[in-house]
Amino acid sequence: MPPLYHPPVKRSVEIAGHKTSISLEPVFWDMLRDAAEEEGVPINALVARIDAERIRADTPPGLASAIRVWLVTRT
Repeated sequence: MPPLYHPPVKRSVEIAGHKTSISLEPVFWDMLRDAAEEEGVPINALVARIDAERIRADTPPGLASAIRVWLVTRT
């Protein structure tokens, strides 16, 4: 496991056929992978769902921020 305090790592994901890069700390990449596995979906599909939810917000945050918030508030 990488150190707890580690700079963000940039990775490419595909949302609705478009590639984009997201920078998240390794602990969030691990959490995102685990969440996708628990839900039985690819990471890209989970990120696309989070993206769709954030776009509907009154004041949409950036995608990386939305992913972090989604991960720490999911039940």
